[in-house]
Amino acid sequence: MSEKIAVFPGSFNPFTIGHKAVLEKALPLFDKIIVAIGYNSEKNTETTIQERKDAIQKIFSGNKKISVASYSTLTVDFCKEQGAQFLIRGLRNESDFSYEQPIAQTNLQLAGIETIFFVTPPEYSHISSSIVRELQSYGADVSKFLP
Repeated sequence: MSEKIAVFPGSFNPFTIGHKAVLEKALPLFDKIIVAIGYNSEKNTETTIQERKDAIQKIFSGNKKISVASYSTLTVDFCKEQGAQFLIRGLRNESDFSYEQPIAQTNLQLAGIETIFFVTPPEYSHISSSIVRELQSYGADVSKFLP
């Protein structure tokens, strides 16, 4: 049987404890997980992709199953380049599911890439990178939301 490779895509600006919890839930199911930082022209970024990549690599430096990469192509094309058969997505609420479900169906139809959804633990379901960035912009201490 071939190696089970998954891609966990996102802008991860910043990578929150919610992202970390989803990744930890996914770990037992896959041989390799690539945290893939995508370029999103619609999102304002305070940090560079390289800074985010370095931060995530530091968090998971002891785990050989996790690697971190960046990409600027379609996510399914990146998956194919990496030999990944699965996408990992975290769901905080029904709005996330409504947004993610048609994308998952399109990715399956386009490239045969299956999306696996993980429900974010309830204690983290209110945390989003957007909220953390907003708090940071006002100088708030956001350390409790970051790994």
